[in-house]
Amino acid sequence: MSLLVVVRRSVSLMLALLLVGSQLALAEIQPGDAQRQAAMEVAESLRYGHYADIALDDGWSRQAFERYLDVLDGQRAFLLESDVEEFRHLEERIDDMLMEGEVAPAYRLYQRYHERAESRFEWLLAALDEGLEFTYETDMRLELDRSEVPWASSEAELDTLWHKRLKNAALTLDISGQDEEQIESNLRQRYEGQLARLRQTNAEDVFGLFMAAVTGSIDPHTEYLSPRQGESFDIQMRLSLEGIGAMLQSDGEYVKVTSLVPGGPADRAGVLEPADRIIGVGQGDEEEIANVVGMRLDEVVDLIRGPKGTVVRLEVVPAEAVDMTRSHEVEITRDTVDLEEQAAKGEIIEVERDDGIKRIGVITIPAFYVDFDAWQAGAEEFRSTTRDVAREVERLKQEGIDGIMLDLRNNGGGALQEANSLLGLFIDRGPTVQVRDARGRISLYGDTETGTLYDGPLAVLVNRLSASASEIFAGAIQDYGRGLVLGSATFGKGTVQTLNDLSHGQIKLTRAKFYRISGASTQHRGVEPDILFPDLFDPERIGESSLDNALEWDTVQAVQYRHYGEPWEYLETLRSRHRERADSHPNFLYLQERVELTRRMREEQTSVSLDREQRQREVEALDAEQLAIENRRRKALGLEPLDELVKAREEEVAQEDGEEDEAVDRVQVTEAAAILADYAELTERRLAGRS
Repeated sequence: MSLLVVVRRSVSLMLALLLVGSQLALAEIQPGDAQRQAAMEVAESLRYGHYADIALDDGWSRQAFERYLDVLDGQRAFLLESDVEEFRHLEERIDDMLMEGEVAPAYRLYQRYHERAESRFEWLLAALDEGLEFTYETDMRLELDRSEVPWASSEAELDTLWHKRLKNAALTLDISGQDEEQIESNLRQRYEGQLARLRQTNAEDVFGLFMAAVTGSIDPHTEYLSPRQGESFDIQMRLSLEGIGAMLQSDGEYVKVTSLVPGGPADRAGVLEPADRIIGVGQGDEEEIANVVGMRLDEVVDLIRGPKGTVVRLEVVPAEAVDMTRSHEVEITRDTVDLEEQAAKGEIIEVERDDGIKRIGVITIPAFYVDFDAWQAGAEEFRSTTRDVAREVERLKQEGIDGIMLDLRNNGGGALQEANSLLGLFIDRGPTVQVRDARGRISLYGDTETGTLYDGPLAVLVNRLSASASEIFAGAIQDYGRGLVLGSATFGKGTVQTLNDLSHGQIKLTRAKFYRISGASTQHRGVEPDILFPDLFDPERIGESSLDNALEWDTVQAVQYRHYGEPWEYLETLRSRHRERADSHPNFLYLQERVELTRRMREEQTSVSLDREQRQREVEALDAEQLAIENRRRKALGLEPLDELVKAREEEVAQEDGEEDEAVDRVQVTEAAAILADYAELTERRLAGRS
């Protein structure tokens, strides 16, 4: 008898009783006066405070209703088509519910989801009680993304889905080397944990889910913060949080790393990457790692936080992996953010040319920072990005350089005033950015000080994680013709948020939008480099364009500004020389192959096999392909090949500048320096011709 049939027969009566019990338990979860008042204030904020012209009408209501369904059951795994249709009348009522503070109907829809989810976890636990069928010989496959599939028409249809999910969960643990007892124990812990957390849901939690749908239907950066979430946000803004220094967000049932704080513990450890998924968290050396799949984001964050000096262990699925069998464990010692690690630092890279050595100064800028307290107090000496960069520029000039490159990769932004003042080191007064508010009024910000600190050949290196102030600076350098922008397309974060208090909680509201001096927005599209490098960050997973309901790119009128040069006149030659080097450089070829593999995996691997041998073949084939890419790189560099993919990952973490095997990440810096050396040579020739 199959597992599916056994489970259906043995637990049907028990589930019926549990369903009645859950209905009684949930009867008390109702919105209070605080939630009703907050709903009306959120509606007011969206209508009159948001940057976009928000009409809370029936059209918007339909979007919010669908968004709420996605928040509750984005993978179509709990609710039935009949459930959705029963609440379809809310589709054009959410606008009225919000403005009138009558949010009880949203609670009733949540209650139906809660009942279905509770019954389903009981179903899974009952299946474990009956004993798992530990045979994996089947032609079944499990679809990885169900966000676009129709709602199930019956419980039997969902039983089939969850039978596959349960089998997949067991198979994943089996392939990772666990025995039957460990598999059953781990799955029981997972489902009991999810059920316990579900049963702890309160009125505030339900309100937060509904508000996530309401605000998320507007744009991804507008967000309601409960009183508890508001306190957490304040801690993060003060940078006093002791944790691992990683920004996290929900991604379906998983928690995904979106960025690492420069100078934070995770950044220093080098064991996490953006788009990695965290599926387990353990404390110290002794505690077992607890599964956090399906856990709320704030609960996962609470588990990861802890006192300085303590160790947290994470089970991580790499960004490029589709199969959960590819998970591995990492350790990070909690600490505060090391502000010294965020400080700008300079070095010199020597580029060989036929006519001698070109010396390129490279200044790495992890963040745009300023000591606001000292600045506001009028202190003569205070720490800031501009001051630190200025010191490095002076030092590099004294050491004799032929060009300066600013490395803004992974720089997520920071103080806008620093982007303005930093630009002033390289131009002689002028605008930096236009900021348009909700009323359409445009304010112009820029550098007002006369003179420049450096007027020689300049380049800016960016990647997908260069965001906000980084994009403003890079865009201004490009628009002025002041230098080259190299790397990959930036994040595309071109909006401004403010945090406003409500009678209950707070709302983070998009209030304005950034525009370059050329009139183009940085929103959604980011800054497109003059010369593109391959980037391992998948734009389908990382960046503004990957976020639901991101505001669109548009333009305003350009402002008047001068051109400091015409680097575009040299681009054809620079690109040709770059391609010649990149096409024969092992690390550039490696990056290109990795990018292509990631794209192909995303497009082709939409399901996983539930047959053990087939699944093992799929995992091994992918590992073999990745190992082959790595070993082609190593062979070209004259290094010994590796026999295991895990060794490649370990070496990637351990690589440091100056080692025989130059870190892959480093090739972008050295190639950008070579391009800048070419640019310096070409501009020198033109000046010599004019003289």
